[in-house]
Amino acid sequence: MYGRDNRGLIVSEKLLKWIRPEIRELSAYHVPDASGLVKLDAMENPYRLPEELLPLWQQGMASVALNRYPDPAATELQHKLNEVMQVPPGRSIVLGNGSDELIQMLALAVASEQRCIMSFEPGFVMYSMIARFAGMKYVGVPLAEDFTLDMEKTRAAIEQHQPALIFIAYPNNPTGNLFDSDAVEEIIRIAPGLVVVDEAYHPFAQTSFMPRLNDYDQLLVMRTVSKMGLAGLRLGLLCGDQALINEINKVRLPYNINVLTQYTASFILENTGFLERQAGMIRADREHLLKQLALIEGVEVFPSQANFILFRVTGGNATDVFTSLYNDGVLVKNLDRPGPLQNCLRVTVGTAEENQAFMQALEKALHS
Repeated sequence: MYGRDNRGLIVSEKLLKWIRPEIRELSAYHVPDASGLVKLDAMENPYRLPEELLPLWQQGMASVALNRYPDPAATELQHKLNEVMQVPPGRSIVLGNGSDELIQMLALAVASEQRCIMSFEPGFVMYSMIARFAGMKYVGVPLAEDFTLDMEKTRAAIEQHQPALIFIAYPNNPTGNLFDSDAVEEIIRIAPGLVVVDEAYHPFAQTSFMPRLNDYDQLLVMRTVSKMGLAGLRLGLLCGDQALINEINKVRLPYNINVLTQYTASFILENTGFLERQAGMIRADREHLLKQLALIEGVEVFPSQANFILFRVTGGNATDVFTSLYNDGVLVKNLDRPGPLQNCLRVTVGTAEENQAFMQALEKALHS
């Protein structure tokens, strides 16, 4: 038997057999080409670095030593993140090349064939993918019909599977809603292992479990600077008990935060005012977009505390609507598949002009 690699070359099955079967069954994470499109598919902040900061940033970049390895601990950056993210005294942080690397580090640190990782479905796809990468079982607890936590099913799943690691996206991706904090706290209390509250969308929810880190040794809080407006830097942080962070740090690859990211993130953390203003604009535009979508016949819109909105096409087929939007130059995320996300699409909150282009294209797709 023969297969083909991504260059079209013939590869013997004798070679492919060395790849783990569960890896061969997977599909690679797909990132669509957004060239020439209004890009509203990836929860990015649509605003760039302010013009007045560019010369100062560029001046500092010129002094970065590209010929040297970066500070392996990113010490200066860690200090600034501790302050800006208001990490409680006595808690430590470890940095990752985006949240995805931190999820992978956590999985590797607890990995065993007899252990499982648990999260909630529909949820962030990388939790389940990385569990499989690490050779672990993944348990996805179904959310209720309104995408809230089903605590009866959650308690039963924790009791049955005894997860080593539970991920709770707060707010949840792709649904956008913020789970009840009392329910989240109950999960932290009854979990046999570690609980990670993933606060990737914290700037838009304005509520956090960071202040509760000292209340629970098993609690870890994960954040990223991507949704703040720095997606290109690929920088995430994990906060928690110092002993736990020290162990997780052992599986971190050396020099994982490059010199350009360390300099740029440190520079921006000294000038965070514009990020706070941009987050405020996105929150206001989100509320406006929610109201606009609620007025459209053939659309069911779900509440959001993130920088995106999930909606269901009730007056047609979501994949057809996605295609129509794409053909009109607007890229959103197509989540349409059998199950709770059937006929659902997700749109990122963009600039006022991008949101208007999306609404016009959506009206056309639904009613043409």
